[in-house]
Amino acid sequence: MEKKTLVIGASLKTSRYSNMAIKKLRKHKVPTLALGLRKGVVEDVLIETENLNFENVDTVTLYLNPKRQKEYYDYILALQPERVIFNPGTENPEFYEKLRKAGIEVLPACTLVLLSTNQY
Repeated sequence: MEKKTLVIGASLKTSRYSNMAIKKLRKHKVPTLALGLRKGVVEDVLIETENLNFENVDTVTLYLNPKRQKEYYDYILALQPERVIFNPGTENPEFYEKLRKAGIEVLPACTLVLLSTNQY
């Protein structure tokens, strides 16, 4: 079973860190899913606009500010990932607590740095 990463806050704009993360995840051959405001394709990854019931999501990496994350709390908890990466600017102690109570690892880190240093 492949461990998948779901990028939430995915963007088609090449200047966005979520876009760079999708590209770097694919370069590292990480099976990648994406959720964003607009449908489109980055590398070979289709950005979905609806909260689909993805299976076998190991990691969720967030590119949404804490206020925008609220609408995704239940969705992310239902996916039951092993961990959630809070990229710079997405730190959210309220959500950390909910995730930890559900047994999900909270990782305030940068996906791009983790991939670059082989710590992903």
